[in-house]
Amino acid sequence: MTQEQYILASQPNPLQRPGCATVYPVGIYGWRKRCLYFFILLLLVTMIVNLALTIWILKVMNFTVDGMGNLRVTKEGIRLEGVSEFLLPLYVKEIKSRR
Repeated sequence: MTQEQYILASQPNPLQRPGCATVYPVGIYGWRKRCLYFFILLLLVTMIVNLALTIWILKVMNFTVDGMGNLRVTKEGIRLEGVSEFLLPLYVKEIKSRR
């Protein structure tokens, strides 16, 4: 190292180096964090209410693996057990009564 390089290296540098830049905190702070938590909570409540209403509808309409209410799905088609009322015209290929 020459004397000139030594003098330049030992003198304080008035310019800031890129490594010594001001450190900014990374993340969400303040009202943004509160809004984010509020929206997450709102989404969670909405999902729970949606799931509860879906389960309630399934219970009220009497959905099962076999069918819905008095309707049963079989290999031959749909079987209606009990009395039913149709609000609109019913178009079918074939109707069979009980044996």
